[in-house]
Amino acid sequence: MNSQLRQDIVSGDWIVIASARAKRPEQFLKKEKRAVSPIKNCPFEDLQKSGHGEPILIYLKKKNWQVQVVENKYPAFFHRKICAEAFKNGPYSVVEGIGRHELIITREHLKNFPHLNKVGANLVFKSFQERYQEIAKDKCLSYISIFHNWGEKAGASIYHPHYQIIATPVIPPEISYSLKGSLDFSKKIKKCVHCETIKWEKKIGRRIVYENRGAIVLSPFAPRSPYELRVFPKKHLSYFENTDKKDLEFVVDALQKSLAKIEKKLKDPDYNFFIHTSPIKNKKNYKYYHWHIEILPRIEIPGAFEYSTGMTIVGVDPDEAAKILR
Repeated sequence: MNSQLRQDIVSGDWIVIASARAKRPEQFLKKEKRAVSPIKNCPFEDLQKSGHGEPILIYLKKKNWQVQVVENKYPAFFHRKICAEAFKNGPYSVVEGIGRHELIITREHLKNFPHLNKVGANLVFKSFQERYQEIAKDKCLSYISIFHNWGEKAGASIYHPHYQIIATPVIPPEISYSLKGSLDFSKKIKKCVHCETIKWEKKIGRRIVYENRGAIVLSPFAPRSPYELRVFPKKHLSYFENTDKKDLEFVVDALQKSLAKIEKKLKDPDYNFFIHTSPIKNKKNYKYYHWHIEILPRIEIPGAFEYSTGMTIVGVDPDEAAKILR
C-alpha cells in the first residue's frame, strides 16, 4: 500500500496513510536525551513556598504528600461564584472565561506517569475522579477536561510531572464532534461505536498494543499522528467519574504500559494524553458514549497541507505502529 485515505469512524475526518513516506522510529525521532530541569529551582518541589496556596486535595499527609491538587497560578479559566455571561460583540459570540483550572502534581521530580509505582499511578487517577466529582457540582459548568503534557513540544513549561484539570462553561468542539459521531453511529447501528471498534480489533488482532482483563490499547485505524494510541475500558462505561475502582485500575495499568512502550520504542518522545468523557449536564443523554484516553506522541509537525485541508498525512501505517510498540 503506497497511500490510502481513511475516514475516522467517529469524527468523520479523513486521514492520509502514506506508507511510502514511512520511516522506522530510529530514522526520525530525536536522538538526544531529555533535558532534566534541576530540582533546586523547581516550583513544584515546595508548592506552598512557591506561592500556590493551600492544597485543594492532598494524599496522603501534608509532610509526606504523594499527590497534591492546587489552583493553577496562571489559569486559562478563572473560578467565580457566578455563571459565565454570554454576549454578542458585533457579529461575534463571546462567553466569559469562568471555570476552573487546577494542577495535579506528583511528589517525585524524576518519575513521570509510566515510572510511578502502582499505588502512585492509581492515586493520580483517584485525584482526577475526586476533583471531577466535586467540580461537577457547579451548575455553571458544562465540561471537565483532564490531560497531561509531557515535554516542551507537548506544551509543558515545567519539567516536574504534573497534570491539569480545566472546567469550561461550554462543551468544547472536539468533544461535540466525538459525541455527535458516537450518537450517529448508535442511532444507525443500535450499538456503541467504541464497543464495536474493540470487537473488530480483537477479531483481526493487528492493531492491539496491550490488553488486560479490563482495558485494551489500540493503534487506531485512522490515526491523527504517528503512533497514536487509544486506551479503552472494555466495559461500556459512559462516565469517567463513575467508573469503579477495579475498572479504573485496569485502565491505569494499560495507560502506564502504553506510555512505557512509547518511551522505550520511540526514544522518549514528548506526548499528550487526555481523557474523553461525557459532559457534566444531562447525564442520561450520553449513555451511548464510551469514555477513553487518547495518547498523541509529538513526533511530526503539521504542515501547510494539514492546516489548509484539515487532513493529516501520517507516514506510519497503524498496523506497523502497533507491531513496533508491541
